[in-house]
Parts: sequence; structure tokens; C-alpha cells
Amino acid sequence: MTSPVGLHRVVDPPGVLPQAAWRLDNRPEIAPSEVRVAVERLNLDAASFRQLREKHGGDGDAVRAEVLEIVATRGKMHNPVTGSGGMLIGTVDAVGPASPLAFKPGDRIATLVSLTLTPLAITDGLARWDGASEQVPCAGHAILFARSVAAVLPDDLDPGLALAVFDVCGAPALTDRVVRRYQGPTVTVLGAAGKSGSLSLAAARRAGAGRTVGVVPTAAERDLLARAGLADQVVVADARDPVGLAAAVGEPADVTVVCVDVPGCEHGAVLATAAGGTVIFFSMATSFASAALGAEGLAADVTMLIGNGFVPGHADYALDLVRTEPGVRGLLDARLAAH
Repeated sequence: MTSPVGLHRVVDPPGVLPQAAWRLDNRPEIAPSEVRVAVERLNLDAASFRQLREKHGGDGDAVRAEVLEIVATRGKMHNPVTGSGGMLIGTVDAVGPASPLAFKPGDRIATLVSLTLTPLAITDGLARWDGASEQVPCAGHAILFARSVAAVLPDDLDPGLALAVFDVCGAPALTDRVVRRYQGPTVTVLGAAGKSGSLSLAAARRAGAGRTVGVVPTAAERDLLARAGLADQVVVADARDPVGLAAAVGEPADVTVVCVDVPGCEHGAVLATAAGGTVIFFSMATSFASAALGAEGLAADVTMLIGNGFVPGHADYALDLVRTEPGVRGLLDARLAAH
């Protein structure tokens, strides 16, 4: 019997959901409720890619070898250190007769669920990937369940750009929802020049933020974000230094959005947020225990939200930001060109 959430694909340990499983069954044969996708490209989660790159000192061959080993061992792309994966684009090549997903063979789609719960097999040894960027050209197959979420790729955007946007589309949608609960709030975004950070800044402004602050780690990213015109103030600060971050930002924010790809930024985010404010954690490098205990230790009356990557309509909303906000489009194009 097949499960709409993929329990039948769990190999080890039995009884857990696919995301929590150590290994999934990634065989290409599909159940009646499943969809098989011929994979074209992976987009590794930023925290996962950074961890792999730093572990191997930037050696692309070693990074490539470890990604292959992870997928071969686990039947999915699930970094055991960061606990994160990413997502993919590809072409639907088989649809089970009982699948509720509105796809047909030949549709080019992007998955909007994590690779940590998506059965995946790679068949080309990642021969076209140099291990130096988050986007991974590859051949293989992936399996979608009845409750998987995916979207047809738009015709007007380069697939690489669409993949980058879909990878983080939950961030701007949830930012929009939270900012609208306040009246003209100050919104600070950590990691503001990245994919999720730039989209979240644009979403905050559109949702009625009275003031936006973008925090970046380097002068180069400061200049990139300033040219994009997405923030009222751009601050260079190390988000891992709580006191230094709070001093650099100045006035505490009503809403702080954490989009960094490094660990250790939880306390700074809490300290930079005003009493009664909200911290949204989108980074997969976040330690949620550290965030909770740190807020308690600071006697910080803040609401902390985990961005789970899904908000109804999130894909269309993020695509609209890219199409209508020149600063976002320019920044994302520049980042993709750099890789």
C-alpha cells in the first residue's frame, strides 16, 4: 500500500517520515500515486553547500564525490551535518494513474519540497559539475509523492534563475505575511544580499515596512545591495557577533529575518529585535535550541518563527517579485553570473 506522504519509500528506520529517514528507496519504478522526474539540475541548500565547500577547502572534486556518496548512501540528497538538502528541476517522464498532481509527461517542473525527503538517484556521476557552485547539472531521476509540491517552470525566466527563486520562495511569502501584522514596522534582514534575503527585503517593502535594513558580511556585498536599492540602510556586520550586530543595526527591528548560511547567528538576531517583535529563521544553519535558550537568557519577549518553506501561493509570489522588482532581478542575475 502506498502512502501519500511517502512512508512506503522509507527503508531505514521504519515508521518515520521520509525527511527523518536515514535511507529512502530510490528505485525508478513508480507506485500508482507517484510521479517520476528526469532530473536536470539540483540546487543545493546554501548552508549545505557552504559546509561541504569549507570541509573540503574548496576542492570541487572532493565536494562532488561527497554529494555522490550522500545520494548513493541515503537515496536522497540529505547532508548529515546540516540536515538540509535543496531542490531540483527536471522533466516529468512518468505519472501514476492515481497521482493527484496536475502534471503530465513532458512538463518541466521545479520541486518545492526539500531534497531531504525526495527519493533521488544520480546516473551520470555529476560529470558536468565542478563542485564550485550550488547549482548542480546532472542526470538521474527523482520521485514525487501524492502530497509533494512542485511547479511548472515559467517560460519567461532562465531555468537557473527560476531554480534559484523556487529554492527560497517560502521566505518572501512568510515575510509578507508577518510584516502585514504590524503598522509600518522596521524590518532587518540578515544575509540581505543573498537569494532569500533580497527577496525578503522586497517583500517587506511591498508589505508596508516603514524602514528596511539589510545586513551583509562584506563591503562587496554592501555595494551590491546598495546598487539594488532594496534597503533603506545597508550595514556591514558579522551576524555571529551579537553585541557587534546590535550596535551596527542601531534601533531594534520589529521584524528580523534571518537568511544567513552560517551557524551562530541566533543570539544576534534576538538581540537586534525589539520587545514584542518577531524573528523569522529561514537559515538551515540555525540551531533552534540556541535560539530558544538564548532568547530566554536575554529575557527577550520576541516571537520566533521557523520558516518551513511552504506558504500557499509562495512560488507565484516570489516570481512576481523577480518580474516586477528590478533590484531583485539585477541582484539575482549578478549572483548567478558570478557562479
